[in-house]
Amino acid sequence: MRIDIITVLPELLESPFKHSIMKRAQTKGYLELHLHSLRDYTPFKHGQVDDYQFGGGAGMVMMPEPLSIIIEKLQADRNYDAVIYLTPDGETLRQKRANRISLMENILLICGHYKGIDERIREKYITMEISVGDYVLSGGELAAAILVDAVVRLIPGVLNNETSALTDSFQDNLLAPPVYTRPAVWKDMAVPEILLSGDPKKIEEWRYEMAIKRTQIRRPDLLLHENKE
Repeated sequence: MRIDIITVLPELLESPFKHSIMKRAQTKGYLELHLHSLRDYTPFKHGQVDDYQFGGGAGMVMMPEPLSIIIEKLQADRNYDAVIYLTPDGETLRQKRANRISLMENILLICGHYKGIDERIREKYITMEISVGDYVLSGGELAAAILVDAVVRLIPGVLNNETSALTDSFQDNLLAPPVYTRPAVWKDMAVPEILLSGDPKKIEEWRYEMAIKRTQIRRPDLLLHENKE
């Protein structure tokens, strides 16, 4: 998978992709990641990429010209399966969406800043808008890092255990069941006997039951989304 990210602060994204799973994904050749500084493509002096909004109001807006220049340059070199804008008013990122994006080959991410980007860019280029939650960040960089991490770990071969991602929380709209490790008894608290039984079928049945129970208690809303995005 190739991921291009347009940002005004590429340095914010350098560290998250240089460690752990994201680093291994690039080393193994599963991920090709490119950061593009928007200021390198502005036709205006002093690296200007924002301006006051028409109609007045607090906050600056990212100008259309710099964004259109870099987007069209990148699109001239390859076709993107999705051009994604990270924005608080986008569709909330869910596991099923991450699953589908993980099947794509080329995606382009645009990190918003200030009061956002000129609406005409959204109308002309953006094919998908994603929010990572009902709150506002200082910019789209951290949201982009979250999206990339959620997607790339799903690519077969990225994780050492390929079945691990399939049993994560939110797969099948369920939270993950409780997990335990050694010792079997800790501070007078014992691991459920079923996990020590050595019976794979009964263990999986227990885990499924616990996943449903935990979801009903902690996130009943997920069960309502079972047949939705």
